[in-house]
Amino acid sequence: MYKYLCFLLILLVSCQPKIDKSTLVGIQPYNDFPKDKTDTIAKVISEFYDLKTVVLPELPLPKNAFIQVKSARYRADSLIKIQKRLKVDTLDFVLGLTHQDISVTKKDNNGKIKSPVYKYADWGIMGLAYCPGNSCIVSTFRIKHSDKQKHFTRLKKVAVHEFGHNLGLPHCPDKSCVMTDAVESVATIDNAQLALCEACTLKLK
Repeated sequence: MYKYLCFLLILLVSCQPKIDKSTLVGIQPYNDFPKDKTDTIAKVISEFYDLKTVVLPELPLPKNAFIQVKSARYRADSLIKIQKRLKVDTLDFVLGLTHQDISVTKKDNNGKIKSPVYKYADWGIMGLAYCPGNSCIVSTFRIKHSDKQKHFTRLKKVAVHEFGHNLGLPHCPDKSCVMTDAVESVATIDNAQLALCEACTLKLK
């Protein structure tokens, strides 16, 4: 049993994406996403995780990711899969940026849609990433604020958080850590720091 657990631990660690100064992340803006915000995210991801970023040419949001259940939205899980499929070999990761609303189906620990189904079958979100993975998407639609600086800070935190998931970091119980679960509230993001806690920092190493 002990040997089996050790094997699982080694397997888990070995599938975590490895990053260094040569790691290249493509920042993908969609549909007239503002250049100042794109450049900000490219810079913050590069400096926060000590790797390289490159801003990719703007693209239209894929039509096959569009849905209109409760409102006009784009499925975040579809966008991630499309980005992953289109990712060129020179890029290690792709981080998408959009001002459109994005959504996903929220499920419980048993894989069933959370209750009430009408609420969670198409749930609006700020960002999404698989843990680990090589593609994530961030939206500014749900982090708007009249204070430009606060808006930019929220955007940085969400981008750093989602990319952290791509690197294998799960949600963190430390509410001050940028990897804390937003628990369906933008206030949680405001209260978190733009920094990893000690435990999450050690996981990356």
